[in-house]
Amino acid sequence: MSKITTELLLERAVPRSTRLRKIETLNLTLPDLRVLNCNNNKLEDVTALKQFPLLEELTYENNVYLTLNDDYKVMFLLQNLRLLNGKDITKLAKHVRHVNSRKLTSKVTAHWEKFFRDQLPEKHTAEQVKSIKKKFLKSVQTNVVCGPSSLSEFTRWRVKMIAEEFLASSLGLESNSDPEPEEKMDENEEEESSESPREDAEDKGQVTVTARKRKRNRSKTHSRKKRSKPQVTTEKEAVVNPRKSSLVQDEPAPEKPRTSNQPAKEASPEQEPEETPKNGEQLPKGQSNRRSSQLTGEQKSQEQDNGVVTLTPVKNSKGKEDVSAEPLHFLQCHSKGNSREDFKTQLWSCVFEPLLDSGARKDPIVSSSRTVATCGGESVCLIDCETGTVLKKYKVAAEEFFSVAWTTVTMVISDSRKKSHNILAAAGRRGIVKLIHVAADFCYGEIKAHKKPIATVCFSPTRETHLFTASYDKRIALWDIGIPDSDYNFKASQLLVLEVLSIPLRIALVPSCPDQYLLAGCEGGCFAWNIKLDKKQKNRPFDATFQFPDEDGSMTTLHRVDGLAFLNDDVVVSKSSKPGCIYLWSWSRSFDTKGKGCQRTTAAVILAELEWSTTDMSYLTLSTCPAKNYVFCGDEKGSVWMYNLSSYTKAWSSAKGKRSPLQKIPPAQILQWPELRANGEQLTEVLVNNVVSDPTFTYLVVLTSVNITAIWKKS
Repeated sequence: MSKITTELLLERAVPRSTRLRKIETLNLTLPDLRVLNCNNNKLEDVTALKQFPLLEELTYENNVYLTLNDDYKVMFLLQNLRLLNGKDITKLAKHVRHVNSRKLTSKVTAHWEKFFRDQLPEKHTAEQVKSIKKKFLKSVQTNVVCGPSSLSEFTRWRVKMIAEEFLASSLGLESNSDPEPEEKMDENEEEESSESPREDAEDKGQVTVTARKRKRNRSKTHSRKKRSKPQVTTEKEAVVNPRKSSLVQDEPAPEKPRTSNQPAKEASPEQEPEETPKNGEQLPKGQSNRRSSQLTGEQKSQEQDNGVVTLTPVKNSKGKEDVSAEPLHFLQCHSKGNSREDFKTQLWSCVFEPLLDSGARKDPIVSSSRTVATCGGESVCLIDCETGTVLKKYKVAAEEFFSVAWTTVTMVISDSRKKSHNILAAAGRRGIVKLIHVAADFCYGEIKAHKKPIATVCFSPTRETHLFTASYDKRIALWDIGIPDSDYNFKASQLLVLEVLSIPLRIALVPSCPDQYLLAGCEGGCFAWNIKLDKKQKNRPFDATFQFPDEDGSMTTLHRVDGLAFLNDDVVVSKSSKPGCIYLWSWSRSFDTKGKGCQRTTAAVILAELEWSTTDMSYLTLSTCPAKNYVFCGDEKGSVWMYNLSSYTKAWSSAKGKRSPLQKIPPAQILQWPELRANGEQLTEVLVNNVVSDPTFTYLVVLTSVNITAIWKKS
């Protein structure tokens, strides 16, 4: 190959450009490369470097997403490597390639012999081999541990590689030639893919994601199926939210997580702000107090033929009625392009605004306002639950919001006086947190927190500026968002990064010690982290993973937890380790805060099981109302299951260490989804993605898969 010049690089780059910094993809064949400098780039993955087997010197400093685990991967992949980031790694590399590999191989072999060898019959079918391989690979990555916890990602990477090689040699199974363990989908998930956008993605040089419809298991005896995630046609892992309503394209990622210190222009109700190419760019201001597409009984006859959602109330509830709630409003306020024909936009998250004079940060069980923030699609709405008025609406083009959270900060206003204000954080597919001063109708900044979508966010109840963001990049980050001054200048900083084994879906701070422990429900289990900031370690592995009963009664950590909340200081509510099941379990009896070491496996001490739908649908999350001891969860038919646990919580607290027989608790009431008609046709297949009450259980807000926000009022 000829000498590498700027002209050569630009010639082989995609997209075509006259500047090196605009290169996204570079096609070079360099089998004899000896020295490589990748400093100040956006590298997320180092396994592609294996194409340079003769590499001796490598530097990749100032690549914010690379960690110590990537250093060890490089040492193993590049057998001739001597210098890494200017340091001689010869001795350490030999240890990684030989000593470490021998230890892991021995442990992998022992794990097979002890737990899996006898499970495979002498005369086995291909299906049996496939099943045992899948179980073994999951189990061995979870249970084989070697070296410090800071290298757990590297260890799992090597363990999977060694396990596949072992199976290939002992059972004649084909091993994965690519050492980077991409997350594979189940067969059921692959069958649900309606199309493959690979060719289009390659032509455009961009990542594309295919939307898939969710299949429903109509047979109760059928084996459980996961609800599918979008298939990403790219060599690197890139996953977005479980249910997409449209074909989307990922955008070029930012250089690193960074924050704006200049205010953005205001994101206005009913007006789309222009795209922000960099931090600090601003959004145009508009007007508020717009009404949504809602109907009252008087309006039905006049507007039924105009494409507006109409409501036929159905007073039908199941269970013991100790509470009565009536449907109040059904709103269609998150429509794409304000279209009344949009019944596809998914609604994901809602949270009630705290009262400024209630001291809500000190005592979460207080009255809230009747204003709720909801998000879905490209918009965030503020709704008055009593009147059904959409007070404000914020739109960001090309965004899909997944989560919102409130905090109350004390700001210095123009005349140097201090005043409390509510700040709303909203985040989603683009990995960016928008910060909105609601009273001023002003989106004053953003934090580019992650390169992949943010699944959920939450503020600390004790530290008003501390925000947790959980992302599809398998990280949970803690940010100090700072307090904006009178000109809306602010400074945000990253305080902590929690390493997750799988995608985090829900997070909850432990009420009895919110500055010390965080709990997360993930695609691959339920985990706890020590988040105390007096520890020097910024990147932290999990402290414990919790076991729950599986469908066959055995204990497992390998299950999706898509619902997670605290009912009180001790009782945790989580779903779903198996279909039709919501568990209530004790935090204090399950997790020993005095226990030493991290990455412990501990059995959850289960107090009771809530009877719920037998659906195999995932991502129908739950919520709690601690003041009233209520749990809420929607289902695949548009219904809301309500559980009154007042008579149980006292018994659980007095039982202390005593174990009692597992109780199955039925719902106190099931609110049935009313008959809704659009253009004369009834809306069917309504999934309740989320349901939240205000702290006093006056209003119940239901978010659906058909772009309808339902508001019920307790009567």
